[in-house]
Amino acid sequence: MAGSFYPGDTYALRAVVREYLDAARETTEPRDPWPKALIVPHAGYMYSGPVAASAFIQIEASRERVSRVVLIGPSHHIWFAGLAVPSSTAFHTPLGSVDIDETARQQILRFPFVDVLDDAHHREHSLEVQLPFLQELLGDFAVLPIAVGRASPAQVEEVLEALWGGEETLIVVSSDLSHYFDYDTAKRMDTATASAIESLEPQRIHSDDACGRIGMQGLLKAARRHGLIARTLDLRSSGDTAGGREEVVGYGAWELTAARNGSP
Repeated sequence: MAGSFYPGDTYALRAVVREYLDAARETTEPRDPWPKALIVPHAGYMYSGPVAASAFIQIEASRERVSRVVLIGPSHHIWFAGLAVPSSTAFHTPLGSVDIDETARQQILRFPFVDVLDDAHHREHSLEVQLPFLQELLGDFAVLPIAVGRASPAQVEEVLEALWGGEETLIVVSSDLSHYFDYDTAKRMDTATASAIESLEPQRIHSDDACGRIGMQGLLKAARRHGLIARTLDLRSSGDTAGGREEVVGYGAWELTAARNGSP
């Protein structure tokens, strides 16, 4: 996707990522501790990059702590059952290579609904576009990209439980929100989705609400189990960032963190 969803030149890519992060740093206050999980959009950077940055800036303080990222996103190009991991040993962007966490991959391949399927990853932008932000903020880390096909939230939750780990593990779920409704309709739908996320109520998120709905629902189920708190960081659409308002795509950013002393 380099050269289409995001710049294909190393210097241009680093510059645009830093521009988005700098803007997010000015408008979004990081909290302590850093998030255990993020929900971020995955459109072309000109559309959703500023929204994604408002979530990614929250992990800036975790650079020396987070060493593994579990990255979950919907499959847009092929249809398959369950969840899919790649066979490759690394993913590459213009900012360099990110190693695949082989231990984590083998750990979830024991589930009957997880398979190696390279076709699910070859052109999957929902996973790839997150990597430059992670590379800029975390430096040295390994990743396990998981594409979601015809799966259930319970299956995603089961995988997340297996990979939950401690502060070394960050979970990133990739999803855009409503697709191709008019601006006002999309805003109402996306606001309702934000409320469902903040309430940790996955059953309130429906198929028209988010293309990465299954990943989001699985994360929310796990978040409830682990006592996390969800906070909306940004909620906009392509009608706000780039493009007209007759048919828009919604974008949101959320962090999920542990409660501090039993309270938000």
